Amino acid sequence: MRKDKIEELFHQLQGEFDLEDAPAQHQQRFLMKLQQSSGEKLTKQKRGFNFKPWIGIAAGFAILLSVVLGLKMNNQPTGLAAVSPEMAQTQNFYTGVINRELRKISKRETPETKLLIQDAMTQMKKLELDFAALRKDLIVSGDDSRVIYAMIANFQSRISILKKVLEQIENVEQIKQKSHENPTTI
Repeated sequence: MRKDKIEELFHQLQGEFDLEDAPAQHQQRFLMKLQQSSGEKLTKQKRGFNFKPWIGIAAGFAILLSVVLGLKMNNQPTGLAAVSPEMAQTQNFYTGVINRELRKISKRETPETKLLIQDAMTQMKKLELDFAALRKDLIVSGDDSRVIYAMIANFQSRISILKKVLEQIENVEQIKQKSHENPTTI
């Protein structure tokens, strides 16, 4: 589910990344202009051991390591998927429906519906936190059917919230459309 959100984010942002390099000699021209405006001479750093490249390399390595470990952890089934193949199908079904409804809502966001959607997302985050706690309970309880039913109910609650929001968005759009069709004249 997390990987889907990241892929969806990159898909939405496709074409918006700034990939152009600065023109040649840009830095030198900038430094000359800066010198002229301040009246001071800018000198290069003293020669010696420079930690900056090593910090970047270490940070890159740390990020790479965390991504690799995260992918390994994501390959292991969690939540309902860890219980059985049937529960994995159930979890996939519900997460698919939730993601589909979230896409519908995001496409229909307007200034008039923004607060409505924000409120729904707050409720969704609360339910996701509850689901994370249920996931931990499932690990501890060892496939307790009450926890499984609570997880399914959590999915259903999220879908219900999203469907209600879509209905309210439709109502707002209908009211807006009617007000544009029948403008009152003063």
